[in-house]
Amino acid sequence: MEGEKFGGSLPVPNVQELVKKEPHMKQVPARYIQDDIAPPNIVDSSSLLDQIPVIDLHALLYSSDHDLFQSELHKLDDACKNWGFFHLVNHGVSTSLVKQMKSEIEQFFDSPIEEKTKLEQEPGDVQGYGQAYVFSDQQKLDWCDMLYLFTLPIHLRKPRLWQNLTPSFSETLNEYSSELRKLFMKLLNLFAKILNIDEEEIGDLFEEGMQSSRLNYYPPCPQPDLVTGLTPHSDPVGLTILLQVNNVDGLQIQHNGSWVLIKPLPDAFIVNIGDVLEIFSNGAYKSILHRAIVQSEVEKRMSIATFITPRLDGKVGPAKSLTCPKTGTGTAPQFYTVSVTDFIKGYIGRELDLKSNVDALRVKGPEEEGDLKEK
Repeated sequence: MEGEKFGGSLPVPNVQELVKKEPHMKQVPARYIQDDIAPPNIVDSSSLLDQIPVIDLHALLYSSDHDLFQSELHKLDDACKNWGFFHLVNHGVSTSLVKQMKSEIEQFFDSPIEEKTKLEQEPGDVQGYGQAYVFSDQQKLDWCDMLYLFTLPIHLRKPRLWQNLTPSFSETLNEYSSELRKLFMKLLNLFAKILNIDEEEIGDLFEEGMQSSRLNYYPPCPQPDLVTGLTPHSDPVGLTILLQVNNVDGLQIQHNGSWVLIKPLPDAFIVNIGDVLEIFSNGAYKSILHRAIVQSEVEKRMSIATFITPRLDGKVGPAKSLTCPKTGTGTAPQFYTVSVTDFIKGYIGRELDLKSNVDALRVKGPEEEGDLKEK
C-alpha cells in the first residue's frame, strides 16, 4: 500500500510565484475569474458571527459536574446538526506543538520555489505540492497553492515527499498528526455516545483510518471579488480539523442560505463534519458547504486542514447500529454502502462540486428512481 495513488490533478501555475513576479498586478488572469460563484461582497454575516458554536472539550471529557457535561454535550449535538462546524477549545493539543506547526508551515511557504518543487506532485498522484481536482486545461482555478500529504498510517506516506521535508518539519508534522489522531477519536466517540452508535463500530471504522493534511496558501489578490480561494464544497471525509496559521479571515460556511464568515479564535481548532460522517450517521449530522475567499493588499492567509477517512478496507455507509432491524433502531438507510477505496477514488477523480459525494450515495425515492430510468 506504500505510496498508493488514488487519483491525480493536472499541473497548474503557482499562484504564490505569479504574485511575486507581478507585485503590482492589477488584473488576475482570466482562468482564475469565477463567473458563476456568488462574490464575497454580497455576504451578510455580521448578525451571525456570535452564534458560531464554541465547544469546550475539557468539559466533555473531564468535568465532574454532570450538568455542565450534559449542557456541553447538548451544545455539541446542536452544533453538528444545525451548523456542521464548531470551534474547539481546551482540546488538549499542546500550545507549543501548535505554535511549532504554524512556524513550520510559514517557513515552508516562505522557502524558495526550488525547495517547494522538490515536493511537487507526480502525474496521476494527488500527494505533493500543486493543486487538487484539476482535470482540464479550461477549468477555472482557485487562488491557492497547497501541499497535500497522507500522514497516517505511516505505510501510506510517500517516501520521496517526506524525505524532502526539512527534518524539523517532518518531526513536527509527525507529532502533530499523532496528536490529532487521538483528538479525532475522542470526538468520534462523543458522537457515538450522542447518536447511540456502537463505539466498537465507529472505532473499527476509523481507528486505523487514513489521515491526511492539506497545507493551504492564499496570496493577496488584486481582484478578490472575482476569484475564490477554494471552491464551495463539503469535505469528502469523516471529520476535518482546521488550524489557522495566521489571523487573516477567509473561511466562510453556508448557514440558512447565507455565507457566514468564521473568525479565528486564539488557541482553537475549527472542526467540521465531513460527507462520510453524514452518511455514517444516516443523515443525523450534515456536512456543510464552505469556501475560502481571498483578500486584497493584506497579509497572505495560511492554514492546515487535517482529515480523517475510514480504514481503506472498510465501507462507507450508514452505521449498522442505527439501521440494522435486529440491533439498531430499524431506521431505513438513507444512503447506499460502497467500499472506502471506491469512495476516495470517486471524489479525487472529479472536480469539487458542492455535495456531489453525498448525493452520489443518497438512496433515491420511487419518483426519483423512475425519473432516472426514463432518462
